[in-house]
Amino acid sequence: MPTIKVLPHPEYAPEGAEIQANLGDSICEALLDNGIEIEHACEMSRACTTCHCIVRKGFDSLQEAEEEEEDLLDRAWGLEPQSRLSCQAIVNKEDLTIEIPRYSINHAKENH
Repeated sequence: MPTIKVLPHPEYAPEGAEIQANLGDSICEALLDNGIEIEHACEMSRACTTCHCIVRKGFDSLQEAEEEEEDLLDRAWGLEPQSRLSCQAIVNKEDLTIEIPRYSINHAKENH
């Protein structure tokens, strides 16, 4: 099972976290399954950018982003070359290190 290291985030993982992920799950699914309540306003349907994350380690092990995901990422706060929508980035065999940006474009957060 690959490991996802989550860098500290004041709301979702104040101390950081290290979780186990199932092969074939999205990063978003793995986070949610392990109690890290990352925003996902569109319920992982690739319609928003609230689950944006930055893959600091293991980026090249992920499949390439499709054009629709890249178009959405253009609207994400804090976009970087290693940015992905966590609902679209599927965990492979390599361990990952991710950073969840401090802000998202979702001004009216919903409880999920």
